[in-house]
Amino acid sequence: MQIDHQQVWETYTSAWKAETADDTRALFEVSLERECTYRDPLTKVDGWDNLMAYMSNFHQQIPGGHFVTRRFRYHQGQSVAQWDMLDRLGNVIGDGVSVGHYNEAGRLVAIAGFFDI
Repeated sequence: MQIDHQQVWETYTSAWKAETADDTRALFEVSLERECTYRDPLTKVDGWDNLMAYMSNFHQQIPGGHFVTRRFRYHQGQSVAQWDMLDRLGNVIGDGVSVGHYNEAGRLVAIAGFFDI
């Protein structure tokens, strides 16, 4: 079975825009391992519940904030994605790079985001 890792990545990033916890969890179901790790300059979290809490905090600070992938590259179980952070109106308010690591089933097991703080 051929896995579309870019689609997995896009499903994960769409969770940052999801409006409800149920929507977020549904997107996680198909893109993230339950015990995934997430790291960026501001946090280190493990597992869905902690990542969902971090996403919720992000939305309290930037209502409607979300991410759009500008460029995606994948090889041998890992990806690099360049992205823009947008506000609810679609204005670019930041940018960065994320590295993803995937398991054999094609789900993300670790994500590391890089951006200026």
